[in-house]
Amino acid sequence: MLTTAASVRFTVWTNAMLAGTCDPDTAAHRILGPDVGHHVAGLEAHPEPATLPVALNLLRAAGAREAYLALPVPGDPIGLAGPPSFNEFALEAGEAVVLSGAGIGLVPAYVGPAVQWSVLTAQSPPPADLGEADRGLRAALIEAAESLAALDVARWKPEIADALIDIRKIGQGKGDDLAPGYDARAVKAAATARRCLAIADAALEDDGAAVTGAEADARRQALTELAAAARRALVAACGPFTPQ
Repeated sequence: MLTTAASVRFTVWTNAMLAGTCDPDTAAHRILGPDVGHHVAGLEAHPEPATLPVALNLLRAAGAREAYLALPVPGDPIGLAGPPSFNEFALEAGEAVVLSGAGIGLVPAYVGPAVQWSVLTAQSPPPADLGEADRGLRAALIEAAESLAALDVARWKPEIADALIDIRKIGQGKGDDLAPGYDARAVKAAATARRCLAIADAALEDDGAAVTGAEADARRQALTELAAAARRALVAACGPFTPQ
């Protein structure tokens, strides 16, 4: 699930390290999260797969200035700017991190409770507008709630209906903090985006009590649009920041 994706942690804590709001060891510990181990393979200065603390120091030494999150899906390559070989690899994984200045990107592969990162040449995407992405998410949330209400989502999946009703109450960042240096607006947008992605993921598992194919298609369309807006908001919220 993208709500717990390693790329989210890697992006925000690498940005904090590069901005000087935390040290590499702290960043490595927070990137690790609940996993048992992370290794980064393909670093030019380190022939063997490197541990996170070593990799973060090498990335900084290689000229990395900022980290960008990518959460691409077919038809919506959000966060990707090329080249095609990197885009294809990231699209298959559904997530990646791009490091400006170093000209590289990292794509995770999950092996049980461990993560193996592969380093490839990558181009930096243009910065995302957090305000625009957040407004887009809120509009998509309202539209999805209205569409699903018309399709009787409460009868189909009452837990999804309850989550949509409660979503305006979230956003304080509890349990969803990004990293030192991110402002409250980014934390709130990230929390909302993560909740929307979790809702869409759960609701798209099946067609529930859909009576007709058209009804199932309408539900899927509403949830797919909500997920797309949430991915854009999460990408924007996790982008580089200027230390205060």
